Amino acid sequence: MCIAVFMWQANPKYPFLLLHNRDEFYARPTEALAWWEGEAILGGRDAVGGGTWLGSTRDGRIAFVTNFREVENLPHPKTRGDLPLRFLQSNKSPQEFAEEVLKEAHEYNGFNLVLADICTSTMVYVFNRSNDDNPSVAQVTPGIHVLTNAALDTPWPKAERLRHDFKELIDNYGQSEFPIKEMVEKLMTNTVKDEVCMLPGIQPPEREQPLSSIFVETELSSGHYGTRSSSALFVKSNKEVTFYEKYLHQKDWNDKMVTYKICERL
Repeated sequence: MCIAVFMWQANPKYPFLLLHNRDEFYARPTEALAWWEGEAILGGRDAVGGGTWLGSTRDGRIAFVTNFREVENLPHPKTRGDLPLRFLQSNKSPQEFAEEVLKEAHEYNGFNLVLADICTSTMVYVFNRSNDDNPSVAQVTPGIHVLTNAALDTPWPKAERLRHDFKELIDNYGQSEFPIKEMVEKLMTNTVKDEVCMLPGIQPPEREQPLSSIFVETELSSGHYGTRSSSALFVKSNKEVTFYEKYLHQKDWNDKMVTYKICERL
């Protein structure tokens, strides 16, 4: 289902900070963080659908997606992992690509999509399950935001726990360097679950409660399911990007870190 917390244009040293957990069935083949062959895209890859949940490019584009929790799914939907990938492959601005997505949003199961261009300080949010069933696009405002499996900044308890702990950690570090691995360990491994009365009530509590922690590990009817990777993507004001991923490979946790400098587009 996934969860992400990010800070946008609210820190003089770090114009963008992102922490992201990807939740998926353990049996689904996945490729770890890497530069994709023949492309300038950095991210993990869903080996089934071919897309990604989080990726970035050398020219300053970033995109990530989470699923939207709903009662029913489409019988033959397009894969949501294609949305971040297509943006990263394109030359479109976040707004232009978002408007393109709106035209086909009904062909996907529920999603939250965030698109950013560091070079133009632009970030938009695309959502295809609004109250009036019309997909929408919004500019993301400066500050701290949390994305779970509802609309951006919906105050689910797990989202509020993550927001609070993220802000506290940011305040504690002040003007010093943010330790990327330490922040992942402190914030994205939390296994606290909600009481039944705190659940959103979209699906039965026996399904929702195991998913109510920031770090997920549970057994669903379709198989073993949980947090397969925890990622962090930090962009400094000098355009240096650090992309870190801690990922589950078979039964062992491994990690990888890639650092690069954003190349301004001509």
